[in-house]
Amino acid sequence: MRSFSAIVYCIGLLFAAECLGRAEPLANEALRGKYVKSLDQVLRLEPDQVDLGVAALIVAEEWSEVVHGRRYLARLDEMAYEIRARLEEKHLEPDYRAIGVINQYLFDEQGFAAVSEPTDPNDLFLHSVMDQRRGYCLSLSVLYLCLAERLGMPVYGVVVPGHFFVRYDDGRQRYNIETTSRGAVAPDKHYVKKFKVPQVRGESIYMKNLNKHETLGCLFNNLGNTYNDVGQIDTALEVLEAAVQINPSLAECRMNLGNIYLEKGRLSDAIFEYRQALKINPDDAKSHLNLGNAYSERGWLSDAIAEYTAARKLDGSIIDAYKNLASAYIKQDKLRSALGELQQALVIEPDDAGLYSRLGDVYMRMGSYDKAISLHKKALKMKPDLAEAYHGLGLCYNKLGLLDDEIEAYTKALAINGDMVGALVNLGNAYVAKKQYDAAIEQYERAVAIKPNDTMILYNFGTAYSNKGDYEGAVRLYEKAVALEPELGDAHNGLAYSYYNLKKYDLALKHAKKAKQLGVQVDPNLVKAIERQLH
Repeated sequence: MRSFSAIVYCIGLLFAAECLGRAEPLANEALRGKYVKSLDQVLRLEPDQVDLGVAALIVAEEWSEVVHGRRYLARLDEMAYEIRARLEEKHLEPDYRAIGVINQYLFDEQGFAAVSEPTDPNDLFLHSVMDQRRGYCLSLSVLYLCLAERLGMPVYGVVVPGHFFVRYDDGRQRYNIETTSRGAVAPDKHYVKKFKVPQVRGESIYMKNLNKHETLGCLFNNLGNTYNDVGQIDTALEVLEAAVQINPSLAECRMNLGNIYLEKGRLSDAIFEYRQALKINPDDAKSHLNLGNAYSERGWLSDAIAEYTAARKLDGSIIDAYKNLASAYIKQDKLRSALGELQQALVIEPDDAGLYSRLGDVYMRMGSYDKAISLHKKALKMKPDLAEAYHGLGLCYNKLGLLDDEIEAYTKALAINGDMVGALVNLGNAYVAKKQYDAAIEQYERAVAIKPNDTMILYNFGTAYSNKGDYEGAVRLYEKAVALEPELGDAHNGLAYSYYNLKKYDLALKHAKKAKQLGVQVDPNLVKAIERQLH
């Protein structure tokens, strides 16, 4: 964690007043949170002692480029002093009547405006919002809260699924302030309806006045999600774990953390977080979809299908629910069901080239090769750089025995996506069929570099060496395959043949017996030849 010494400044009240030309200190002057130096110290404070401006800038120090915190805190204070001076001119107290004054200053004069999507993590940091005068719902709200804190106004953050706003609430007057609409006021029912606020049994974090820790937790959630979107997964994990610790009842935190765990292959952790998210918000289609993905990764296809179906019922436009349902049905060999899902998806997205290619895959599995080829070609007319469609064509040509067309199709797929393991392996297999073993070995080598522990790739790789007559190379790969998967009978059979040719007859017989035990049909002439050498 970087030092926050540049942000924290302890200057006397008199000096501050002289520097800023103001006689009265701001309302946050007595907060212990003004003088903390780390996020840990912030979170150890009682929430009402947190200085949100200092805390937000510590967050910026932790997860962005170094900022000059002293300058930003001074600017916040200057903004608050300016708003307070306008209130005094109008003989207004810093109560609900100050809302209009703040709105005019921030949105009309200073030009602060909303961005629709938080695609850049910098749009979430207080210093960046102040510099660029733009932010999205949460970051603009944090600025608003920092100013209200300095003015002594009872303003709180409020979260609903997918959105954040602020609320003035002095116990008598209550106004929801929408920072993305220039500070417009909206009733509770607007947010409940628009953002589908779940009716949760017991205490819910949604629609309540958040304390400052909870507001920071919402900031961490959005930061983590955005870092994941830009590929900084380790930073995203750190931020989201902190978010869940602070706001365990915020469904979005749970779902976003589950996404990170899923991406890292931590399936049990991902499933736990998705289930927790759905306990909080059972009608969230994305959580059902993502839980289905975790179940599918684990091989629990029936559970995955149930979750994808729930996601589709809750949100009929969620294309991935149809696609993933189709994939799950294919794994179960329910090809008609897969076909139906993809056809429904095409009604929603008729210009999605990938859907036509997926349909082609299903027809190929059904043995309708001409239909499949036609669909893959249609997909390529719509999107000429669709590697999956070329791969699908290669599979069809393989079934039709068109070896040269198959090789050409895989080669085109790999020209677009050189890391497509399926195309690498299938191209290697096609070269083996043409007895071009060096070309096959080159493809398998590339595939193993991407998936070094895939036993079937290792087996195919070993077979290419065996066919070439390089039995030492074959043994090396077969042995690695059986070390990873001892029950891989075909690899034991390959070892029997290779060891025989290397004149290591004891090992050859051992693996021949193991292959037969595992149900592989071993060449009886090979076994007889081995036994003759041993006797």
